[in-house]
Amino acid sequence: MANIKSQKKRIEIGERNNLINSTRKAEMRTAIKKVETLAAAGKKDEAATALKAAVSLIDQYAQDGTVTTNSAARKKAHLAKLVASIK
Repeated sequence: MANIKSQKKRIEIGERNNLINSTRKAEMRTAIKKVETLAAAGKKDEAATALKAAVSLIDQYAQDGTVTTNSAARKKAHLAKLVASIK
């Protein structure tokens, strides 16, 4: 346990940020799963709409630093390829 006041504050801030980031990552995974489910069902229009929302969310969280930019780009490319392959 930390004895220094500033370190105690940093621990509290880290815990708060961890909670926020884990919530955001869960939201992002849900959006990704929605696109994948719609793509598997063959619903191209609905999947494209869900893709647009998911990409927006991924970009926002990449900009905030919740996920790295490379991870965000990889996720977006995977989803775009998935939606484009729907017949």
